[in-house]
This record gives sequence, C-alpha cells and structure tokens, in this order.
Amino acid sequence: MGITARYDQEKHQVVIAIDGRFDFSQHKAFREAYKDRDANSTRFVVDLSQASYLDSSALGMLLLLREFTGSDSSRVSIVGASDAVGRVLKIANFDKLFTVA
Repeated sequence: MGITARYDQEKHQVVIAIDGRFDFSQHKAFREAYKDRDANSTRFVVDLSQASYLDSSALGMLLLLREFTGSDSSRVSIVGASDAVGRVLKIANFDKLFTVA
C-alpha cells in the first residue's frame, strides 16, 4: 500500500498510483512523487484505481498538485476512481478542476 510514481519520458508524463487509503499519512510520499519534475513540460496522471478511500486532505493534495502545474487543468488527470471515490470527487466539483476519467 502507498504511493508509487513512474515517469514516461516519451510522453513527458508522471503516473502517480495510489494504493489503499489516500489520506494525510500519504502527504509526504505524494509530494515526493512530483516535486522534482518540470511542471511546465510534464503531465501528471493520478491513478486511483487501487485507492479504497480518500478524504479532505487527499483533495487538498490534489489541489496542491494542480497549483504546482500553474492551475492548468489539462496537465493533471485523475483516472480509475471507484464509484465511491468518484462520488467524493464529484461532490467536491473536482470534475470541473481536473480531467477525470
């Protein structure tokens, strides 16, 4: 369980995969997954397909990632959310701030 990041150099894309609970305990690992990347030339994909739970601190972390990219909604995508996690994202209107697939 935790957070893994993999960089695809061809696509200039970082895939950040969340496994298990996405909450404040993941803050440092989530930040480490993107902080050394060039925010202007890198796309970020947050894969929630293995996330069982997310809370308000996770929403805050997603907003920090968005801010890191200059609030460019096309640079951050959220993919694979379960129905329950997807409902939280929709209630928080994250589908208007991010590309959610």
